[in-house]
Amino acid sequence: MDSKSNNNRTSIKKGIDSDAGRRRREDTRIMLRKNKREEGIQKRRAMASENTPVVTADNAVPSTNGTAEFQMNDETGTMSTNTRTYTIADIPTLFVALQNHASCSSEDVLESVRGFRKMLSVEQNPPVKEIIECGALPYFVALLTRNEATPDEITFKIQFEATWALTNVASTEFTTTVVECNAVPQLVKLLMSGSPDVREQSAWCLGNVAGDSPQLRDIILQNGGMAPLLQNVANPSSDSLLRNVVWALSNFCRGKPQPKIEYVAPALPFISDLIESGHTSSLMDTCWALSYISDGDDARIQEVMNSGVVPHLVKFLTHESTSIITPALRTLGNFVSGNDSQTQAVVDAGVLDNVVPLLVNPKKNVRKEACWLVSNIAAGTHAQIASIMRSPRPLSLIIDAVKHAEWEVKKEATWVVSNIATGGLDEHVMGLVELNAIDALCGVLTTNDSKIVMIALDALDKILEVGQRAEKDYVSIVDESDGLERIEQLQEHSNDNVYKKAIHIIETYFGVEEEGDENVLPGVSSDGQFAFGLPTTKASSLTEQPQVAQPLQPFNFSI
Repeated sequence: MDSKSNNNRTSIKKGIDSDAGRRRREDTRIMLRKNKREEGIQKRRAMASENTPVVTADNAVPSTNGTAEFQMNDETGTMSTNTRTYTIADIPTLFVALQNHASCSSEDVLESVRGFRKMLSVEQNPPVKEIIECGALPYFVALLTRNEATPDEITFKIQFEATWALTNVASTEFTTTVVECNAVPQLVKLLMSGSPDVREQSAWCLGNVAGDSPQLRDIILQNGGMAPLLQNVANPSSDSLLRNVVWALSNFCRGKPQPKIEYVAPALPFISDLIESGHTSSLMDTCWALSYISDGDDARIQEVMNSGVVPHLVKFLTHESTSIITPALRTLGNFVSGNDSQTQAVVDAGVLDNVVPLLVNPKKNVRKEACWLVSNIAAGTHAQIASIMRSPRPLSLIIDAVKHAEWEVKKEATWVVSNIATGGLDEHVMGLVELNAIDALCGVLTTNDSKIVMIALDALDKILEVGQRAEKDYVSIVDESDGLERIEQLQEHSNDNVYKKAIHIIETYFGVEEEGDENVLPGVSSDGQFAFGLPTTKASSLTEQPQVAQPLQPFNFSI
């Protein structure tokens, strides 16, 4: 059994045990997946342009539905110089040649499929529905197998145009129509085409299909799409092709429920090679692929970590581009949500040395995920908590985030403090107090999120317990931070767990003034008379001196 869930570990974690911490991290990962703007692009649509370069990640124009539009040169590679403009009115004429492609000349078929592709490539309102309704898609798919045995240059052009047309249909809400026309098996075959342009466009189309849903993604994987795609990663004919196949690869690994590990594990050596080579143009999608594969149980995490990427990902945390930092940080966050040895491997790689710039990054999402990563480490062993406590700077920034950051960051920062308080040693708890954690936690008690209020109460409970044991007056600090008043108000909270915890803290650390019982006999004075107000217990010795609370001792953060 993993050490984070054994009996010893559970006994250490008073308020939040290790199992609860793991569920929390899984919930966080699910939530983070929803922020598509911060992730790699799910779908891409190619628009024709006479004077713009072949698709790159820099000329993407994200849309509101998770699709990005890219400019593709209409005159590159094997494409002709035909610049005619087509409209919906041309569909009947174009469809005749498409429908009779077996008997028409290759030139007429090329003109027909190119006309459809150009209509699907217009920037505003492409007639996707009209082209689907005319019955063109099955013929696009049929053209993918044209002259399979002895393809010539014009055959490659026809296949390229048909694949491009299918790519743009797959970038819309009509992706399933592409799959229903049985395009996937043919597109997988074309990943090994003799034409680099056809291979690249096939990868692009399959990437769009995979990015639509886990169900369609699995159809591609079940049709053997991963192996030929990886051949193109290993032997790219151009930088453009590599960018597109790596993007498609990231979509092959993306989505929940996740693809079976046996489908995506073969990609790890290729991804590792790309990471080590530092191939700039495909680095973002390479890192996202790692984050998708590692988002799961310990076995999945270990598969990725075994590929040797940890040191490189830690280094990427200092990259100048947020588009690289974000997936690298996400992947490392997945790693430290695993077992103690997996967490330790990331700590040993120096991840905490790079945390401070992340905690002050202008991007809210980076700061949020940095806190999430540290909270996962804080849910680990005492030694791992100690590694966080060695330098006060990161923890000071996190406690400040509990007080002042945006809500999404504040929540993750609160988890860090609570995990240290509930799982750490007394000296770790005292270190938190020195950094003003009590005031920060008391401020969280007024939020409307019951779960976060609860973990703040758990942290305060443990802090007060340590203070009581060490004879430190943490009770007064809570009171001076308006904590007592806020805890008293939580006695009226609708959440039963919050209510019970508030009652427990008040009764345990602040005492409860009870009204006198009229049936209790008064004390008796030395002369045998009843003496109201005298204590009923034996008086302490006159020589006994009252105890004085010890002053706060500074915590040695360098230990």
